[in-house]
Amino acid sequence: MEQKRVELANGIHLDVADEGPKDAPALIFLHGFPENHRTWRHQIAHFSDRFRCIAPDQRGYRGSSKPQEVDAYTPDKLIGDVFLLADALGIKKFTIVGHDWGGAVAWGVALGGQHTRVERAVIANAPHPAIFGKLLWTHPGQRAASQYIRAFRDPANDPLIREKGITGILRQEVNWDRPDNMPAEERAQLLKDWEDRDACFGMLNYYRASPMVVPKMEEPFELPAEFTAPALPNLTIPTLVIWALDDLALPPENLEGMEEIIAPLTIQKVPDCGHFVPWEAPEAVNAAMEAFLLS
Repeated sequence: MEQKRVELANGIHLDVADEGPKDAPALIFLHGFPENHRTWRHQIAHFSDRFRCIAPDQRGYRGSSKPQEVDAYTPDKLIGDVFLLADALGIKKFTIVGHDWGGAVAWGVALGGQHTRVERAVIANAPHPAIFGKLLWTHPGQRAASQYIRAFRDPANDPLIREKGITGILRQEVNWDRPDNMPAEERAQLLKDWEDRDACFGMLNYYRASPMVVPKMEEPFELPAEFTAPALPNLTIPTLVIWALDDLALPPENLEGMEEIIAPLTIQKVPDCGHFVPWEAPEAVNAAMEAFLLS
């Protein structure tokens, strides 16, 4: 996929894949940590004959702008980039598609644009903020799986990142530093991307700028008296949630209660698949999206 450089009205520059007919319904694909637009390569190949498929390298990644200040990655700025990208490309309405951190941004885009610009939402293995915040307090498995976030936020790890890049902290905190189930050429390019130290800190700033609270393991497994759920509206546009059930970072309990805050909602579970469902199980993702988008 070729990329083009797009300047947003806020001064951020994004490298963007823009495939398919320019007058077709638009799908905006958002990748997660620690990947890039090619997270969605199988979906773009599948849908670009009927949809305009737009996939940016988000701010902080690859060749896109990589501001180093933590507050350049607050949720409002990441969400704003998506609407400004649509503006720059002349797109009035679109379907938002996101995985992992891209899914977190996609939730915000959908919630903020559901009555104006966002027609549908497709979320893959990215927890809804209202549900995830509670699970971090009450679900031992989710809290344990999320302790790496505390390390990603800790500036004491900055020397390690400067010396060994993102692979250093991945190896230290989650015993993982390379996607071995990815095709060799894709893996080689991703590892090369991770050598850019500005990108390393850009990626980690998504975690550092997030308001989510990750309690220590020794804290009580109950909602504290001062806990306040995010003041979010219900999502009232058609929404597809795709969930790989073998995700070690995000257990399927993240699906519980979604039907109370999202309608109409479709949930597609993908068994025997890990976190990176767009390319670990592309046929299942494509089939679920096909049924959803063309229904």
